[in-house]
Amino acid sequence: MFTNAGTSSFTTFLSRAAPEMLPGRRPLPPGMAADLAPHATTIVAIAAADGVVMAGDRRATMGNLIAQRDIEKVHPADAYSLVGIAGTAGIGIELMRLFQVELEHYEKIEGAMLSLDGKANRLASMIRGNLGAAMQGLAVVPLFAGFDLACADPARAGRIFSFDVTGGPYEETGYDAIGSGSLFAKSALKKRFRAGLSVDDATRLAVEALYDAADDDTATGGPDLTRRIYPVVMTATADGTRRLTDAETAAIAEGVVSGRMENPGG
Repeated sequence: MFTNAGTSSFTTFLSRAAPEMLPGRRPLPPGMAADLAPHATTIVAIAAADGVVMAGDRRATMGNLIAQRDIEKVHPADAYSLVGIAGTAGIGIELMRLFQVELEHYEKIEGAMLSLDGKANRLASMIRGNLGAAMQGLAVVPLFAGFDLACADPARAGRIFSFDVTGGPYEETGYDAIGSGSLFAKSALKKRFRAGLSVDDATRLAVEALYDAADDDTATGGPDLTRRIYPVVMTATADGTRRLTDAETAAIAEGVVSGRMENPGG
């Protein structure tokens, strides 16, 4: 079995070789378990003229407590796509890593990269596999975005996909946000988003939206200037995925905070 994979899907292979390793296959005791693990919030994604920007705050919570101040919720899925997680942090990180392996496994077996729609569908099936745990409160809802190499118009190549807890994939137009602060983040984006934004402008807008989310949602962490903890910001363009350096993110975040000192409403 291990010398002949037989399938381009690593998740399918794992379900045959070691099904107990899949997040959704582990037996759980009856009852709700939502308060037993840290939860991650909030992720925003914005389509730009040259690709897509995704950013996430750094706070994880357990009820009314801050479980972690510097969790990283945005990661590269492969060379041209990004994934951000909201919900049960431990399962979300595991699901994200499994998704990374899934895409790498497919590329090695097939000798070609999955289309962006194919990647979104693979992620949807993995979310669906966690439905049992989600019904007991251990839900994970990711946000997926990437640069579509097959798109004829580079200005429209940045695409964003959201999901529901049952694994339904939905392509979003322009921008989207997930997590407990998503309502406030999307409200901020709704007023300021414009089609054709540059990657730099979209990056600034993403940090602004996270600031607005943190202003009204206790589970979302804003820029922490004292501890120098700033949002994780990544881009996906024709040149591939890139994470902004700490210095770059600090400059943007400090600029946002400075601007809000003069105009708290943004």
